[in-house]
Amino acid sequence: MKYEISMEDETLIAAAQEMIRKRYKWERHHVGAALRTSTGEIFAAVHLEASLSRVTVCAEAMVIGKAISEGHTEFDTFVAVRHPDPDSEDREVKVVSPCGMCREMLADYAPDGKVILPAEDGLAKVHITELLPLRYSR
Repeated sequence: MKYEISMEDETLIAAAQEMIRKRYKWERHHVGAALRTSTGEIFAAVHLEASLSRVTVCAEAMVIGKAISEGHTEFDTFVAVRHPDPDSEDREVKVVSPCGMCREMLADYAPDGKVILPAEDGLAKVHITELLPLRYSR
């Protein structure tokens, strides 16, 4: 099921874009994420790139940790954005789809959550289960 992109969603996207624009650093931070809690608070964070790629921490994990550290545990909507590389002709900070590990984490921490992602005709907002059907469970 697709949900309409609301003004609140536009604000969430803008928060992620602002975070990565402020904190962008080539080969360190090029992805930002934002989440909206079920009570409307917005948190944003950047990913942490590491020389050894398997210890890199995605922006979605960072923003979940940030919100939980502030006492929030009920999440409504997530979005991630990517800053262009320095040599890219397109300078727009664009919404990106979460990686597989992030899809698992979002489903763990927000089983009823929604995700904003790029679509053929602009942006789409879908339930996390649509991105991770038949997910792993213990």
